[in-house]
Amino acid sequence: MTEIKGIIPPIITPMNEDETINERELASQVNRLIEAGVHGIFAFGTNGEGYALDRDEKERVLSVVIETTAGRVPVYAGTGCITTRDTIEMSRMAERMGADVLSVITPSFAAASQEELYIHYKRVAESVHIPVVLYNIPARTGNALSPSTVSRLAEIDNIVGAKDSSGNFDNMLQYIELTKDKDFCILSGNDSLILWNLLAGGAGGIAGCANVFPKNMVRIYEAYMAGDLEGARQAQDNIRVFRNTFRYGNPNTIVKTAVALQGYPVGRCRSPFNQLPSEGIEAIRKVLNACREAGIE
Repeated sequence: MTEIKGIIPPIITPMNEDETINERELASQVNRLIEAGVHGIFAFGTNGEGYALDRDEKERVLSVVIETTAGRVPVYAGTGCITTRDTIEMSRMAERMGADVLSVITPSFAAASQEELYIHYKRVAESVHIPVVLYNIPARTGNALSPSTVSRLAEIDNIVGAKDSSGNFDNMLQYIELTKDKDFCILSGNDSLILWNLLAGGAGGIAGCANVFPKNMVRIYEAYMAGDLEGARQAQDNIRVFRNTFRYGNPNTIVKTAVALQGYPVGRCRSPFNQLPSEGIEAIRKVLNACREAGIE
């Protein structure tokens, strides 16, 4: 089983002007992040616009990521779909291609009971032989994984962790508390809570900001593991000014715009999720300049 730990960027999906995938730049971004010390690469997560990619595009993205990563770090694949059948199909495809870990977001649009969620994840886990990480982001999907359901799912052998993007620290804390006696890892999906996740017994974070400041995000984890709490806290605090720009639009759009403003040809998010006001773009540019001057990268 792959060890679930550290800083795992949900890598952005570079696109050309016609919204086709820029495979060359995707490979370049994989190398950039690995060279910065990240502990995994997560293909077509939320920041990777998995919600906007079709099956063939996901297969191509995963192929590029796996080929470029070349075993240097684990590859996570976001395979969650609305239905159990489609999620199983995507999960089996990712397993066949060589993904190391599956990240499975809760079904969306239709409301699901906790029992329905439990059965969904159980069936998905039983359909593959690689680790599965649950993904809770109720603000986007409309369905929340309760701590008690996560605790039940943690009893299934290859369900090995959960990413909590609820933004509710108490919810994440309950995930940790209810699974601490199991071989189970909790990752923060909120970049502002990564250090607090570690302090509470968590394993790190799937960090969108790592696309922008990969070395800084890695430092949160590495400094913590080395016992340097002051260094970890400084690295955690460093991203506050960037996260303050999220008020200007969709966080995925903010992150991809920031990477583009750093000089990488990653393109824009797929329409219609690609609009930012001019004051927002200027605010991001000022933050990036300030961080560059401060040596935050």
